[in-house]
Amino acid sequence: MAWFAGLWTMKNRHPILLLLALCVLLSPQGAGAQHGPACAKWCPPNSVCVSGTACRCKLGFSPPDKLITSPTGTCDDIDECAAPLKVSCGKFADCENTEGSYYCTCSPGYELESGGKNFSNESENTCRDVNECISGQNPCHRSAHCINKPGGHRCQCRRGWRPIPGSPDGPDSTECEDVDECSSGQHQCHNSTVCSNTLGSYKCRCRPGWEPAPGSPNGPKSTVCREIPLPTWTRPAGVHSQSLSHFLDKVQNLSRDFKPVKAQNIIQGVLQAVDEFLETPGDVKTLPGSQQHCVATHLLLDLEGVLRVLSQAMPEGSATFNYSAGSELSLDVQEQREGHVTLSQNKAEMQLSWDLAQEPGNRGPSVVGLMSLPGMGRLLAEAPLVLEPEQEMANEINKGSLQVASLVLLSDVISAFLSNTDTWNLSSPVTFTFSHLQVTTSPRHQVLCVFWDHDQSGCGHWATTGCRTMGTKDTSTTCSCSHLSSFAVLMAHYPTQEEDLALTVITYVGLSLSLLCLLLAALTFLLCKAIQNTSTSLHLHLSICLFLAHLLFLTAIDRTEPKVLCAITAGALHYLYLASFTWMLLEGLHLFLTARNLTVVNYSSRSRVQGKVLLPVGYGVPAVIVAISVASRPHLYMTTSRCWLHTEKGFVWAFLGPICTIFSVNFVLFMMTLLIVKRKITSISSDVSNLQNTRMLTFKATAQLFILGCTWCLGVLQVGPAAQIMAYLFTIINILQGIFIFLVYCLLSQQVWEQYRKWIKGNRKSRGESESYTLSGKSMSDTSKCSTVSSFSVPSN
Repeated sequence: MAWFAGLWTMKNRHPILLLLALCVLLSPQGAGAQHGPACAKWCPPNSVCVSGTACRCKLGFSPPDKLITSPTGTCDDIDECAAPLKVSCGKFADCENTEGSYYCTCSPGYELESGGKNFSNESENTCRDVNECISGQNPCHRSAHCINKPGGHRCQCRRGWRPIPGSPDGPDSTECEDVDECSSGQHQCHNSTVCSNTLGSYKCRCRPGWEPAPGSPNGPKSTVCREIPLPTWTRPAGVHSQSLSHFLDKVQNLSRDFKPVKAQNIIQGVLQAVDEFLETPGDVKTLPGSQQHCVATHLLLDLEGVLRVLSQAMPEGSATFNYSAGSELSLDVQEQREGHVTLSQNKAEMQLSWDLAQEPGNRGPSVVGLMSLPGMGRLLAEAPLVLEPEQEMANEINKGSLQVASLVLLSDVISAFLSNTDTWNLSSPVTFTFSHLQVTTSPRHQVLCVFWDHDQSGCGHWATTGCRTMGTKDTSTTCSCSHLSSFAVLMAHYPTQEEDLALTVITYVGLSLSLLCLLLAALTFLLCKAIQNTSTSLHLHLSICLFLAHLLFLTAIDRTEPKVLCAITAGALHYLYLASFTWMLLEGLHLFLTARNLTVVNYSSRSRVQGKVLLPVGYGVPAVIVAISVASRPHLYMTTSRCWLHTEKGFVWAFLGPICTIFSVNFVLFMMTLLIVKRKITSISSDVSNLQNTRMLTFKATAQLFILGCTWCLGVLQVGPAAQIMAYLFTIINILQGIFIFLVYCLLSQQVWEQYRKWIKGNRKSRGESESYTLSGKSMSDTSKCSTVSSFSVPSN
């Protein structure tokens, strides 16, 4: 310690000398360095040199206070974490020793609130429990349930599950499997129910042919069931028939004391009785047609209800029943399933989704049934047909009359039912394919997919609501329906053109005369320079569009082959008639503006409607409508008998909608124009008013109704008993449209007559001059002069 004493003495003498001495001691070559000339070179690792003959262990190594004076001495690490603990890390923490030091960490299952990894002493301890079971960190197998506990977790099988043999309940490696309470006898289902195992649990459902007792839903463990009573067969009110009474007594006896185990035998007995009754209905065939329809309605409804209950008591699987008169029943009874089910019979096939068959809240078997009843057609002869409103109007446009000459039942009557009774508005459609006699398409014949719709009186009629015809081949028809009932395929025979010869003659003669007048009017508007203005431009384009539309209608409307050309014809007709109505709308607007801005009506006056706007509107608007229609449903530009818009999905409204709008607007504009003209005529002087012919004005005003297309509303009125009369009126009045255009704008126009006189006069003059050049000699020359003079003396009419 002599150097320390000398240093202390130096401190008392001079501070600068003390500072220099400290620098020497702390430098690598100073007195404290292991390799300095005054230090021992043999100091062990983890020690520092004290003097040339001694070393001392660093902090955290032992021996901590004793000097090492021998080269064989060592400095060993002190384990601060060994018992007895020299340090304290606090609660939920562990001490981790390091060489020469230590640090603290949270115990497994705990973490620092700060998110750090370690700390130095107990005062820094903020360890808290980690929930290993939170989402995304679940360490347990997916079949086990993670349970958190302080500092850890436990994997436990869920209720209704058990550890797989060899996989104890608790460790992270625990795997579980479902406990089948039904097969193991651990369920508590009532003896009136059937145990149905589910993952982790079970359900109690009613046995086949049973239903939940009142207040006991089908499914929970407390379910109690009772036998389902079969529906009672009912007699139509006001119908008296011995054979019907005998049949009802027979089937009612079969249903008495129903037991689910007898379901199959009862089905066979009931269908056999129905088959025999339809084959020989006895005095039922002598009843009025309306009463026969009531008998058929009750029979279909009661049979469907009885078969639905009996089918639910059948064992799982498929079954088919056939009988001598052609009646056939196909059943498919299955537990919960996905996908589609198809039931096929001799003359019918049905396809639907299994989801439709399952009754909400019922986990039992699902039932799908299809029944064919060929004999039912005898009771449904001459039954009425009710079309959807849109289909009625569409048929009017396509067929020319709503009067159906006759209905022919092409297929067997089939009835479809499910275990689910809510089948009126299905979430997905049901597809039916019927086989029937060969069908040859012809004008005014239509194949319809129909269903039997019963009314409140207990009777019914054929209807098309919710059903549409997907396609018809020679001997089959495919239908798609959004509900279930009894179905069939009908052939509707509409009056053909030959059956109404007078209307056909009127159509062809009238349209031919209209075509001639439209052609003459178009030539007049095009060649007569003196009258060309906005009005004549409107008349010209209207005449051209109507001429082309009528011409195409007469020559190609019934030419359905080839189909591509027929579709093109339908599209062209759609465009030309829409263009005609668009020009009618422009005519009506121009007439209104003319009346509003002028003192009297003047057809040659300038309209405020600019000419450059007319062409884009007149031809562009209908082009847009047709383009949208073609892009959306190009396959509907043809019917089975006409090259026109199909009625499916209301497609015909792509034509009806615009024209109904246009003739309604034109009618309003026409009435407003009449009021304006009336006020202006009464306001002018009597001298001016006398210049107008009252009868002529009245005639021209009435003619405007035809020219503006307002009379096309008669086409919408062809319904009910007056349909035939309205058809004649519609045909006669609308073929006059072209005649009125030529009559009003050409023959009754003074300017046009003057131009006609000039043309006639010019033709006579040129003919006379031509004759003079053909003669020779002086006498011929004199004759030529007379002819020439004569030609100039023709008075102007």
